[in-house]
Amino acid sequence: MSNRNLQEVEALVPTTEESAVLSAFERFAFRVTHRMNLGRWKRFWTWCQSFFGAGWIHISTYNLMRIYGLEHIEAIDHSRPILIVANHRSFFDMYVVSTTLFRKTKWRKQLFFPVRGRFYYQNPLGMFVNLIMGWWSMYPPFFVTGRDPMPEKRAFDKYSMRRLAQLCMEGGGNVIGFHPEGTRNKTADPYSFLRPQPGVGKLIKDANPQVIPVFIAGLGNNLPKQVLGNWFGGDKIRLYFGEQLDLSQFITKKDHVRTYKEIGDFVMGKIAELGEADRGLHQKLTAEDTEEDKK
Repeated sequence: MSNRNLQEVEALVPTTEESAVLSAFERFAFRVTHRMNLGRWKRFWTWCQSFFGAGWIHISTYNLMRIYGLEHIEAIDHSRPILIVANHRSFFDMYVVSTTLFRKTKWRKQLFFPVRGRFYYQNPLGMFVNLIMGWWSMYPPFFVTGRDPMPEKRAFDKYSMRRLAQLCMEGGGNVIGFHPEGTRNKTADPYSFLRPQPGVGKLIKDANPQVIPVFIAGLGNNLPKQVLGNWFGGDKIRLYFGEQLDLSQFITKKDHVRTYKEIGDFVMGKIAELGEADRGLHQKLTAEDTEEDKK
């Protein structure tokens, strides 16, 4: 089953009871986005994402991008899904990851980014942003997360977790981008991390995917400033891919919240290790650049 393409796998759909907790517009938004992530539609939007989306991100960042460890994601089994777990400090974190994968690797891939449903699935503007910024890849949605959770929609979130686990188990070339911290870290220290949420642990425990840690630094949240920095001396964007994680010690443990937290802590620890590698290298390169400027 794991070697089958997504197009050959029957996608899970929510039950009537799970859909009933959504508003009429939320159901409409989900049905449209769900359809756009299947079959020929998904292949079409993936092409748009790889050509147009990755194209403009490359044009906006090529002077700043520094990529390390790409050989680690090249070395894993591309006939199985890949779960990318990354720190989260910018709205644009997964955009630079996806651009790197589309431009620097050649194997077949299609991307999925689970998101909070409150914006992308609750109004036409959210759907429009999902189209023009994500090519519909901001899917599946979760509603019981973040600062203003909606517990009345918990039943639908259970479906979304099943669907996300399916994407992590079935479909060669599936790449799922996930932020274990759950929200953006807004502190000034790029090497600090928020406590990981248990959701990443449950997903890994349920699906047992190939997991690649990623550390991202140098991105801001001001889009015009970020784009202009490519030509006027912005911060270097550093992207570190780590080795595939060995999570076998956790897979055999009890299916319990404590296990999920242990997995989350382990994953964030590996991301932090990549952060320490960046700290040393970035400080060294910055010092060398300073010496060059003095000459």
